[in-house]
Amino acid sequence: MLAPKAFLDALSDQASRLFNADTAPSRSEFENQFKALLQSGFSKLELISREEFDSQMIVLARTRARLESLEAKVAELEARLAPTAE
Repeated sequence: MLAPKAFLDALSDQASRLFNADTAPSRSEFENQFKALLQSGFSKLELISREEFDSQMIVLARTRARLESLEAKVAELEARLAPTAE
């Protein structure tokens, strides 16, 4: 994973190369180059998509629900065993 400072430095270097070109790029060419620049930077940050995040949140919620259910069952079993252990 790229450190935030290194990412910003790389982004700044690439942007300055884009702006310091001898010939000014057209608007669409500039947009394409800038999008490519940002996509390259974001890929180095190892970000995930919103869809991936939402899907992992669903998995986490299910896991928590199962864990709570198991904890309740364990507590019930421990309660049943407690009187016989004394």
